[in-house]
Amino acid sequence: MTSTAPAPIPPTRFIVRPEGRVAYDLQGSGPLLVLVPGMGELRSAYRFLTPKLVAAGYSVASTDLRGHGDSDTTFSSYGDVETASDVRALITHLGRPAVIIGNSLAAGSAVIVAAEHPDQVDGLVLIGPFVRNPPAHAVTRALFRTMMAPLWVAAVWKAYMPTLYAGRKPEDFQEYRKAVVASLRRKPYGKAFSLTTRQTDHDPAEAKLGAVTAPTMVIMGEKDPDFKDPAAEARFVAGALRAEVVMVADAGHYPQAQQPDVTSKAVLRFLRAVQRA
Repeated sequence: MTSTAPAPIPPTRFIVRPEGRVAYDLQGSGPLLVLVPGMGELRSAYRFLTPKLVAAGYSVASTDLRGHGDSDTTFSSYGDVETASDVRALITHLGRPAVIIGNSLAAGSAVIVAAEHPDQVDGLVLIGPFVRNPPAHAVTRALFRTMMAPLWVAAVWKAYMPTLYAGRKPEDFQEYRKAVVASLRRKPYGKAFSLTTRQTDHDPAEAKLGAVTAPTMVIMGEKDPDFKDPAAEARFVAGALRAEVVMVADAGHYPQAQQPDVTSKAVLRFLRAVQRA
């Protein structure tokens, strides 16, 4: 399967938030799309999808999470609600409504923005979405907290990343993983990521599901290891949001990077429908 080579890296821009800056880049012209990665990832997680969206005539703003990538690590709190606040601030800053494309944690944040500010959200694309807390035993939660301690979080995430990319890996997976790990090895960023894993709670997103009116597409990798039954989770999210489901074969938690051709075709079809509505 073919894929688009990553485009040249655009200049980094920032929006100023009460406790620090959040990094983003902006490419293209046309209707606005805001692309938000999951925890532990960089905004370049959309490096294959973005050129396809720009070529199709969209303005694409890709943002790092707070405490990740080029964003600041001066924030005191992290998670769905905080990310939603940052995404809404970016949309406000850019001055027009957007379709939000959110992966993992960012999908829950996108739900919150759409529910609370429907006038600013034209649609949602939720990829590998966490919009509710998965069932977990207390021992499992304690073990995860220990594994994600700042002292060794970079090494643990390096080892864990290949499992999240179950199925076809991106052509540049090793290079991308090195960039992610190098980012986490910066002491303040490893600490911020550790705090993100500890503070993130998807209950606020689940509580907002019924208030979302924006058209929505759910994209889920058939091999997504974050869910015991990825197809069942996709059906739950779709049922709550009256959304279409696209299951992506041979992909785990990041179909936008693992199967960019399949993912981009689905996203572009959805965007055309949103524009016609």
